[in-house]
Amino acid sequence: MQEIIQMSYICIFTELALKGKDIGAIVKAIFKGSPPSTPKGASRRLLLYQHCIPLCDSGDLQTEVASDILGLLMLETHNLPGPSLAQLASLFVDAIKTGKMGNGKSMELFPTVLTALASTEALSYGKGTKTSSKPIWQNKYVPLSPEELQFLVEKVLRMFLKLDLQEIPPLVYQLLLLAAKGCKKQVLEGIISYFTEQDLRQKEEQNNGEISDLEVQSVPEDQLRHVEGTAILHIVFAMRLDHELGREFLKSLKGSQGDLCPFSIALLLSVARIPRYEEQVFELLKGAISKDLKNEQLRHGSKFLQDLLPQRCSLAQMILDTVKNSVFGWDHVTQGLVQLGFILMDSFGPKAAPFGKTAAEGAIVTAKTPTQQACRLGGQVLLEGFKMHEPIRVEILEQVLNRLVTKTATPVTHFIELLSDIVVSAPMILLESSSKVTETFDHLSYLPLATVQGLLKAVQPLLKVSMSMKDALILVLRKAMFSSQLDGRKSALTGFLLLLKNFRVLGSLSSSQASQTISSSQVQVDVHSRYNSAANEAFCLEILSSLRRCLGQQADVRLMLYEGFHDVIRRNSQLASSIMQTLLSQLRRYYEPEQDLLPPVKLESCISAQGDQVFLQEPLSHLLSCTVHCLLWYQGMSQPNAGESDNDDDDEGGVQAELQSLLESITRRMIKCELEDFELDKSAEFSVVSSVGVKNSIYAVLVMGVYEVLMEYNFTKANYSKSVFEEVLELFKRYNKMAQILREKSGKGKSSKSPRSLLSIGFVSTLLTALFRDSTQSRDEALTVLRSSGDFLRYSVSVALQKVTQLEDTGHTDGPDGQNTDKTFRHLCDITSVLMWRYTNIPCAVEDAGKEKRCSVSLLCLEGLLRIFSTCLLRYPARLVQLLSANDVSVGEDSHGPEKHSVTEKTSFYIRQFQRALFTQLSGVEEDFNSKEAQLLVNILSVLSRQLEPSSQQFGEVITWTVKVCKETSFEDAAFSKGLLSLLFSLHVLYKSPVSLLLELCQDIHSQLGDIDQDVEVEQQSHFAIVNMKTAAPATVSGLLVLSQVGRVLDEVDWLIAKKKGQLVPDKPSDATQAVRQEDPVEKALTLQLGALLTALNELVQTALPPGVCTNTLLGELSRTYTTLTTLVKYYIQLCSGQQGVLPVRLEKLVKLSGSHLTPQCYSFITYVQVLSVPLNTEGEAVNSASVKLLRETKAIPNLIYSIEQYEKYLITLSKKSKVNLMQYMKLSTSRDFRINAATLESALQEQDDSQQVSINHTPDRDDGPTHG
Repeated sequence: MQEIIQMSYICIFTELALKGKDIGAIVKAIFKGSPPSTPKGASRRLLLYQHCIPLCDSGDLQTEVASDILGLLMLETHNLPGPSLAQLASLFVDAIKTGKMGNGKSMELFPTVLTALASTEALSYGKGTKTSSKPIWQNKYVPLSPEELQFLVEKVLRMFLKLDLQEIPPLVYQLLLLAAKGCKKQVLEGIISYFTEQDLRQKEEQNNGEISDLEVQSVPEDQLRHVEGTAILHIVFAMRLDHELGREFLKSLKGSQGDLCPFSIALLLSVARIPRYEEQVFELLKGAISKDLKNEQLRHGSKFLQDLLPQRCSLAQMILDTVKNSVFGWDHVTQGLVQLGFILMDSFGPKAAPFGKTAAEGAIVTAKTPTQQACRLGGQVLLEGFKMHEPIRVEILEQVLNRLVTKTATPVTHFIELLSDIVVSAPMILLESSSKVTETFDHLSYLPLATVQGLLKAVQPLLKVSMSMKDALILVLRKAMFSSQLDGRKSALTGFLLLLKNFRVLGSLSSSQASQTISSSQVQVDVHSRYNSAANEAFCLEILSSLRRCLGQQADVRLMLYEGFHDVIRRNSQLASSIMQTLLSQLRRYYEPEQDLLPPVKLESCISAQGDQVFLQEPLSHLLSCTVHCLLWYQGMSQPNAGESDNDDDDEGGVQAELQSLLESITRRMIKCELEDFELDKSAEFSVVSSVGVKNSIYAVLVMGVYEVLMEYNFTKANYSKSVFEEVLELFKRYNKMAQILREKSGKGKSSKSPRSLLSIGFVSTLLTALFRDSTQSRDEALTVLRSSGDFLRYSVSVALQKVTQLEDTGHTDGPDGQNTDKTFRHLCDITSVLMWRYTNIPCAVEDAGKEKRCSVSLLCLEGLLRIFSTCLLRYPARLVQLLSANDVSVGEDSHGPEKHSVTEKTSFYIRQFQRALFTQLSGVEEDFNSKEAQLLVNILSVLSRQLEPSSQQFGEVITWTVKVCKETSFEDAAFSKGLLSLLFSLHVLYKSPVSLLLELCQDIHSQLGDIDQDVEVEQQSHFAIVNMKTAAPATVSGLLVLSQVGRVLDEVDWLIAKKKGQLVPDKPSDATQAVRQEDPVEKALTLQLGALLTALNELVQTALPPGVCTNTLLGELSRTYTTLTTLVKYYIQLCSGQQGVLPVRLEKLVKLSGSHLTPQCYSFITYVQVLSVPLNTEGEAVNSASVKLLRETKAIPNLIYSIEQYEKYLITLSKKSKVNLMQYMKLSTSRDFRINAATLESALQEQDDSQQVSINHTPDRDDGPTHG
C-alpha cells in the first residue's frame, strides 16, 4: 500500500516538474516532511533522489527547472545517511557503466554525493563495513601500492582525451596532488603529452583551414591557450610546494635529449621564475637550442642523414610558437622569454677578434652557423615579445641600451639590429620611453665609433618626431665635438652628418636616391609638423658651421667629413652651395696657383711632424675626391633645370666654374710632372722605420690618390673625346709608375699590398662596361686609346676586384653610393655582366700579351667573378637570381617563374659556362695547363653548385661531370687536384654517402704508393686518374682529403649512436629487445657505414705512407674508428642488459671485419711507422726528423693501441651479455711493452762484431738466446 502511495506521489511530482509549476516549493515540502533522522523520512528522501536524477538526465525538463531541482538536492545531500549516499553513488556508477546518463545534467550532483560520502566515518553497505570512503585523489593518506598508484594515474591520464577541455585544469590539479605519493614523472609526461597532442591537432586544423575555409576548428585556439596557461600555473604552484616534483621535471627533460614542445617550453620558462630552478632551466634551454641547431646543420649537410631521419619541427620554431601563444594571457611566461632572449644574444653573439677588433664587419644578412642562428633566435624572441606584451617593453629597451653602453670591448651589432627592428615596428611606443634613449646619448663620446654609427642610424626615425630627443642629441654632439678623445670627435661628426642627411631643407631634390642612404630596414618618418623647412635650413646651416671645425682636426676626422659630404649633398641639395664653397676653400690651401710651377699641389702642407714621427695631416686625395664627386653630382642634377636661374645659381655657378678650372689646371700640370718633382723617384727611401721613408710613403699614396681622382673626373667629363682619353692614359702611366716603385720598395718589407683605390664603384662599373662591352661606332676611336694599354685593362679589373673584396669584408665600399646597398648591388650586377662576357668571349689563350702575362686580365676577371658570387651569397643571398640575370646571355628574363626554379636554371647556365672553360683547359697538353685558372674555375663551380637543389636534375649532372673529370684527368698538379677532389666530396655528400667513393680512392692511393710490406705486389688499380704518384703523396692532397671525409663519416655515425642511446627506455627492456629483433633501420644503416669505412681504412692502413702529417692523421682516425666501434658495442650492451637479446647478424659481420682484417693491419702499420723513425745512416740521423718528432709529441700510437684494447674489452662484455662469442673473430693483441726484432738485433750485433774483435768469442754466445726468443 505504501509503495502505491509513493508511486502516485511520483507521478504527480513528474507532471508538475514537466509543467514547471512551483517545483521548488514541492521539493522543499518533501524534504521538510521527511526528516532524515527517521527511517521513513530517509527512505522517502532517497526515493526522491532516485527519481529526480533520471528525470533531470532525460532532457524532458526545462534547463532552469532541472537546475533548480539539482540545486535543492545538493543542499540536502549532506543530510543523507551513509547507506543512502552509497546507493546514490552506485546509481551514478551504474548509469555511467551502462551509458544511461542521458544529457548528463545530474553529474553536477555526483561530486557532492562523493564529498558527503567521504565525510562519513564508517559505512555499512553490502556485505561489509568500510572505513574512510574518501576518493583516493582527495585523501592523501589512503595506502596505495606502487602498482595501484600507477594504474590509477594511467587510468586518469587516458580519460583526458574523453573530457571537455574546460575540465582539464581541475583534473591536472588533482593529479598533481596525487603525484605527491609517487609517479611524478608519469604524471608530468602525461600532462605534457596531452597538451602536445592538442597543439599538433590545432596546427593541423590551421593548416587545413588555410587550404579550405570550410574546415571548422574542433577547439578554438584561445580556449586551448587559456587552458594551457591555467595548467601551467597549477604545475608551477605544485613545484613550489614539492621540490621533488621540480627536480623530476628537469631530470625528465634532460633525459629526453631535448625533446621539447611549445607547451613544455612555456612550462620551463614559468618554472624559471622559481629561484632555485632558474639557472638550471636556462642552461637546459640554451644547451638544447645549441644542440638542435647543430644537429640540423649536420643533417642538412648529409644526404645519408636526411634519408635516414625525417624532417621535424625545429626547436627554434617551437620557441617562436611559444612567444606567439603567450599573447593569450601567459604573463607568467613573458619574463622568462625576455631572459631567454638576452641569454641567447649574450652567449651566442659575435665575439671580439684578437687585438680588440671586430670579428666580422657589416650586417650578415643570413645566419649560417648554429651560433649565429641562436643569436638571431634570441633577437626574434625579444622583438616579437616587444610587439605583443606592453609590460616588458621598457625592460627590453633598457637592457638593449645598457648593453650598447657597457659592452665596449665586444661587438654589439646584434643589439643594434634589434634596436633598429624595435624602432621600425613601434616608433610611437618608443617615444613613451624617450628618456631612456636620451640617457644613452650622454655616453656617445665614450662609445666605439661603430656603436655610435649603428645607434644613431637605429634611432634616426625617432629624431624626426621627437623635438626633445633631437635637441638632447645636438647638445651631446656639440660637447663631443670639443672632446679630447679622437673617437669622441668622430662620434660627434657621425651624428651631425646623419642629421644633415635626414633633415631636408625646403626645395631639396626628393629623388629616389635621396632616401637610400639609410638602410631599407629603416623607416622614413617625414613629419615636419613640429618645425618647418625654414627652421630646418637654419638648423642645417648651423651644423655646417660647426663641422667646419673638423677641417682643422686630425686626418681621420677630416676623412670622415669628406666621405660624408657627398651623401649630405645628395639628400639635401639646397646645402650644395655651402658645402662646395667649404670644399673649394679647403682645396685652395693645398693648391699651387702659379700655373708654371710643378707640382700643382703642396704636399708639404699635408703632413705634420712631432719629433721624429711623421703623420698625415690632410688626406688631400680624399678632399679632391669629395670635391670631384660633389661637383659631378651637382652638374648632373643641374642640367635638367638649366633654364631656371636666379642669384643663388649665379653664386653656385661661380663656384663650379672655379672648381672646374682648378681641376683642369691640376690635371694638365700633373701630367707634366715627373716623379722627381715629388722627390719620389727610384732612389727615394720608403722604409717604415725612418721618418724620411714614412714621409715618402705618405707622399706616394697621396700622389697616387690624386692621379686616380683625376682619371675618374676626366673620364666622366670627356664625353668620349680621344684627346681627353689620351690624358687619362697619361695620368694612369704616372700612377702606374708610382705604384711599381712603391711595390718594389715595400715588397722588401712585411707587405706589398697596394693602397686602397679611390675610384668609386659606380665609376669602376662604367669604366669596365666602356672598355669591354661598348661597341658604339662613334666611341670606338676614343676607347681604343685605353683598350690598347694592357696595364690599364689589368688595373681596371684589379680595382673592381678590390672593391668587391671590400664589400665582402665590410658590407660597403668607399666613395659615393658605397653605403647604399641597392645602388651597390646594381653596380655589382653590371660588373658581373662585364667580367663574365670578357672571360667567356676572350679566353686566356687568345690574349696577345706576353707569355708571362697573357692570362692576367682573364684571371683577374675570373677571380673577380669568384669574389662576386661569394659576396652576393654573403651580403645579398635573396637577390642571387637578379645577379645571375645580369648577364644578358643568361637563360632569359623569366623572373616571373618560381624562384627556386629560376635559381637552379640560372645557376646551371653559369656552371655550364665554367665547366666548358675548365674542360678546354684539361683538353690541352699538360705544359699549357694553367693551374691558377683551373683552381679558380673549380672554386667557382664549388660556390655555384651549392645553390642547386640537391634533388634537381642539374645537381645530378654536375656530380656526373665532376666524377668523369676526376676519373679522366691525370695532370700532376697538387693544388688543382685538391680543389677538384674537395668539390667532388662536397657534392657527393649531398647526393649519397661518400663511403663507396672513399674505398675507391683508398685503393688508388694504395696502388700508387705501394704496400708497407715491400714483398707484396699491389694490384694496379686506377678508379680516378686524378690520383697519381704526385697527388697521392699524403703530404699534398689525396690522403688528407680522404681522412677528412673519414672523420666526417665518423661524426655522423657517432651522432646516430648517441641519438639511439638517448631513445633507449631503461624501464622497458622488452621494447628494446623487440627493437633489436626487428633490426632498426638506423642501426642497420650505421652498421653498413662502419663496415664500408673499415674496408676503406683497411686499404689505407696497408699503404706505404711516408712519415708526416698524413701518417699521424691516419693513426688519429684509426683511434677514432675504434672509439666509435666501442660506443656501438656499449649501445648493444645496454640493449641486452634487460633481457636476452638477439644481436643482428650485421653486427657480428662488422666485428669479424674489424677483428680479422683491420686490427692485425693496424699493428703492422704501427711497426712500419716505428721502423721509419729508426736512424738509417752511420751518422745516426733520423729520416725526416720533423715528422718523427710530430709523431712522438702527439702520442698517436699509444692512443690507437688503447682504443683497440678498450674495444676488445667491451666486446668481451657484450659476448657475455648476448651469449654470442664475438671474441672468436679477434686475434690476440700484440704486446707493446717488450719486443725483439730479430733482424735488427742481428744487424746490430754484426756491426759490433766488426768493431770489437776482442769480445767476438763471447758476445754471440751470450746474445743468441734473446735473438731467437
